[in-house]
Parts: sequence; C-alpha cells; structure tokens
Amino acid sequence: MLKDKFIQYIKETIPQFTVSESGVDRIIDSFEEMTLGKGEYLLKQGKISGYYVLLSGHMRGYTFNGEGIEITTDFYAGERVVFDGASFFLRQPSEVNIVSLSECKGYYTNYDKLNAIFHEVPEFREFGRAILVKEFVMAQKQKLALFSKSAEQRYLEIMQQGNDLLQVAQLRHIASFLGITDTSLSRIRRELAKK
Repeated sequence: MLKDKFIQYIKETIPQFTVSESGVDRIIDSFEEMTLGKGEYLLKQGKISGYYVLLSGHMRGYTFNGEGIEITTDFYAGERVVFDGASFFLRQPSEVNIVSLSECKGYYTNYDKLNAIFHEVPEFREFGRAILVKEFVMAQKQKLALFSKSAEQRYLEIMQQGNDLLQVAQLRHIASFLGITDTSLSRIRRELAKK
C-alpha cells in the first residue's frame, strides 16, 4: 500500500522519528496521493513548485540554455523528494521543468500545507530538515563532480546507482546531464563495453 510506503520513507529518513498515530494521520492528511503517467509534468517552467514525495518511478528535471537547447539538471528515482527549492521556498516561478520518465507514484502537497504540518507536528520538522540537508549534499556533490571527475566516471556512477534510470532515460538526456554530447556518451559506452 502506498500510504505504508510513505510512512516507511519518513521513518527511514529520520530513524529517531516517533510520532503519535494522530500525528501520522495529520501528516498523511496534508498530502494527496498522486500518480503521473509517463511524459506527464509535475512542474512546468514559470509555475510555482509544489512538494512531491516520489515513492516509485523516475523523473527528469530540465531547463534550456541560452540557445534554447534542453539541459538536464537532475534525475529523480523512487523514494526521493522532488521539488524546485528556489521556487517552492521563495514562491517564485520555477526555471525548471520536471517530467515523469515512467509511471510515478507518490504524495504531493503545497507550501501552506507543508508549513502547517511543520507547526502542528513538531517531529515532522526533523524530516524537513533531513531532506533539505540530503538534497543540499547531493547538489553539492553533483556540482563538484562536474569539475573533479571525468564524464566516464560520472556515467559509471549513474550505472552503479542501480535504479533502472538507464532503461527509462534517453541517452541525449543523460549526455546533457553529464555535460557532454551524445557522440561523446556513445564513445564512452563503446569503450566501457570493451572492458
């Protein structure tokens, strides 16, 4: 059941999480169960971001460079929070699009509802803090990897994540995420296949 998976995700994010049954019910009541089909948008550029707990499936974040070319900014796999932090917290139009690469299931809420449960269920604040730290660290590592690791090393990391991303994402999206051309990614894949 999706609700049980959501509760388990919260508990795994903060192992010391102890909250009453009524507190858990209040958290769940602040979210709406949401399913996206492949190719559906969670967020479109120019809209204000909500807050989505992705429990299964894959999503891709992207924007456009100055020449109008799509640039993949992130990939999301099950059991991860998906949102545009700047848009969500500052209540400003998003500069990114977030689209599903496969069927996605999870829970969705908005800024006002999330703030309300942070105040009404104090234990849930720790979940929010833990998620922000986790997302900040992931973004920092991704940024540093662009400067300190080769495209091949970054591609190997994607392969090792074991979340089936390579089966659902187009190679051109992976290439743009790695900051290389499709041709360069094809060459890396050929060389890896020989090893």
